[in-house]
Amino acid sequence: MRHHHLGRARTGAAALALALTALTAPAATDAFRADAAPAPPAPSTAPAPAPPTAVPPPAPDAAPAGSPVAEHGRLSVCARTLCDSRGRAVQLTGMSTHGTQWYAQCVTEGSLDVLAQEWDADVLRVSTYVQEGGYETDPEGFTRLAQRIVDQAIERGMYAVIDWHMLSPGDPHANTGSAKRFFTDMASRYADHPNVFYEIANEPNGVSWQRIRSYAEELVPVVRAQDPDGVVLVGTRAWSSFGVSEGADEQEVVADPVDAENIMYTFHFYAASHREEYLRTLEEAADRLPVFVTEFGTQDYAGEGPNDFTMAQRYLDLMAEKNISWTNWNFSDDHRSGAVFREGTCAAGDWGGADALKESGAWIRDRIRS
Repeated sequence: MRHHHLGRARTGAAALALALTALTAPAATDAFRADAAPAPPAPSTAPAPAPPTAVPPPAPDAAPAGSPVAEHGRLSVCARTLCDSRGRAVQLTGMSTHGTQWYAQCVTEGSLDVLAQEWDADVLRVSTYVQEGGYETDPEGFTRLAQRIVDQAIERGMYAVIDWHMLSPGDPHANTGSAKRFFTDMASRYADHPNVFYEIANEPNGVSWQRIRSYAEELVPVVRAQDPDGVVLVGTRAWSSFGVSEGADEQEVVADPVDAENIMYTFHFYAASHREEYLRTLEEAADRLPVFVTEFGTQDYAGEGPNDFTMAQRYLDLMAEKNISWTNWNFSDDHRSGAVFREGTCAAGDWGGADALKESGAWIRDRIRS
């Protein structure tokens, strides 16, 4: 964690048994191509743990001394960035989980100790898929699982993005009733905690910005009714690309923003696929809007293939310049190149071993540390 003279601080249960048998899953994101059909993840070698019984959350002041939350407290949107409780601009960097219906076994006390203490991560995005064997199969079980992981982030003094990982169908209104239930459950639990963000729609696609905005204006009051001060993250059109993947750009959001305060807009990219046009859009959007990059990879749009670290570094440099917080996809041992751990790591539990990380994992760990 370091502070810069110019004011920018970079701080650093039955349905869950489907993890044993589900052999289909999306890529890191089916982002930015309607015809994307990536291979499913390899079957996990260990079952996802059953969600715990309901327990109270950690105390709101549970953050360890020296941790990001202890240092910065509750964050809020100020102008086009995040500011901490003392008015200092903050850039968070960290990781996103994979879908917890497949890879909950990768998010444990041990792995999160490594993430918080060895990687110096500030933030963990907790991805609860809606379809594909996720929330809709067991709302109570997946809510408790998400709460278990968020609680673990809180105990380590990290921030947590509560990600409603809708993907297909791409219209967020398809899941409005379930989303209201989920965010009521989550926001009521964490209303007094400074740690959480609420990402209300992962990657809307195939619908207009107006349709997405109307959903956001329906969901934000649900969060606000429980947690008036929580930062809400709003997905943008075309797999959270500000519309670029469907021929638009950030101007549609600039011209017709969500009617709410203390919100940010999300942008996702995969460096090997999304190049100059996407990079330019992120730069221009960040000059007009508060942006949080809640998902990105150094590979192609399916989260696989060779890493393009050169292009990825250009994105990271821009995000540092514009003070854009980010989480990388993904904190698992999926067989794709976008998963940070080598296959089998989650079953072995040797998170900090020299051979635990793939090439992308070692690269992103070093960027989070620095």
